[in-house]
Amino acid sequence: MSSSTSTAPPRPSFLNDAGVRAFFYQAAVFVAVTGLLYYLISNTITNMSQRNMSAGFDFLDVSAGFNIAFTLIPYREGDSYLRVFQVGIANTLLVAVIGIVFATIIGLIVGLARLSTNWLIGTLARWYIEVLRNTPLLLQIIAWYFGVFNLLPRPRESIDWGGLFFLNNRGFYMPGPVPQEGFGWTLAALLVAVLGAVLIVMWSNRRRRATGRIFPGGTVATALIILLPLAVFYGSGAPLAWDWPTLRGFNFVGGVSVPPAFCALVVALSIYTSCFIAEIVRAGIQSVAHGQTEAARALGVKPSRTMRFIILPQAMRVIIPPLISQYLNLTKNSSLAIAIGFPDLVSVWMNTSLNQSGRAIPIVAMTMAFYCVVSLAVSGLLNLYNRRMQLTER
Repeated sequence: MSSSTSTAPPRPSFLNDAGVRAFFYQAAVFVAVTGLLYYLISNTITNMSQRNMSAGFDFLDVSAGFNIAFTLIPYREGDSYLRVFQVGIANTLLVAVIGIVFATIIGLIVGLARLSTNWLIGTLARWYIEVLRNTPLLLQIIAWYFGVFNLLPRPRESIDWGGLFFLNNRGFYMPGPVPQEGFGWTLAALLVAVLGAVLIVMWSNRRRRATGRIFPGGTVATALIILLPLAVFYGSGAPLAWDWPTLRGFNFVGGVSVPPAFCALVVALSIYTSCFIAEIVRAGIQSVAHGQTEAARALGVKPSRTMRFIILPQAMRVIIPPLISQYLNLTKNSSLAIAIGFPDLVSVWMNTSLNQSGRAIPIVAMTMAFYCVVSLAVSGLLNLYNRRMQLTER
């Protein structure tokens, strides 16, 4: 006759239970954070009421009453604070987009030059990176503004490129397009061409992965984007006029003018960020096993195609995540524009509007919300692209 005995470990006491302790600590942290937020908010409201200050957004419809030197969207001196906020957003996004494009192009070129076997090219690229990335960005912005663009010749002695583009100490001038009736067809053709180009590139990539045969998708897509809008443009009677910059008196009138502060800011942001992008590109390419390059060479694949179809697609999986951070840094670093007087969001909204209206909390909250939205949007889009580039594991 046999008897069964229980081998289950003894149940811990209530105070020694790990689950109970975890719940208790989380509840304590939640109560502490909530209490701290309540204290900060109530204290702020009390202090503002004692100073007859308001935290509302009713001031957005009030006339700002000041002028802005450079605006991407229409703005008049009597427009509201809400319009000032929109002008600041447009100017900031313009700087960020142009800076990201130039920084990516320069960073890719310098990153490839950094890997060159030519001693002179490799050394120049290395010094370019080491000198510029170890210098404060604010110092570079000020140096470009006061040391380069402010020392350019006066309008009468402007640097002239073919009578179309002019550069002087008051800015950069170029012809401005003036769309006429019927120009919408050209824009529609451009949109169709871009969509068609995307489909062609996707089809050629899928075909190459399935069959190994290469179709010049990039060349065909580029030709489609150029030729289709041109055909529609001239077929509809070339409905586009140009406003040419002309020197009258002491300055140019007409065309599109860009102030020196904008030029200095874009150049400084592009060059500074390109140093980090160049190192990211170099590290990404070097992360690909060298044996693949040797295998491609043994099969007779051209170096350009080896880089384009073998090295870069694999390197992009390493390049994209840190590249996202650099794009976000460039966008946020554009707030340094206030140092040279460029009217970005921080300058016209956080500085001028806040000093005039005294609405610190709503203005700071709107500014923080804008930068958060932009950062999350850029990060989300590039993460989607990064997910497509990653290897699919089974």
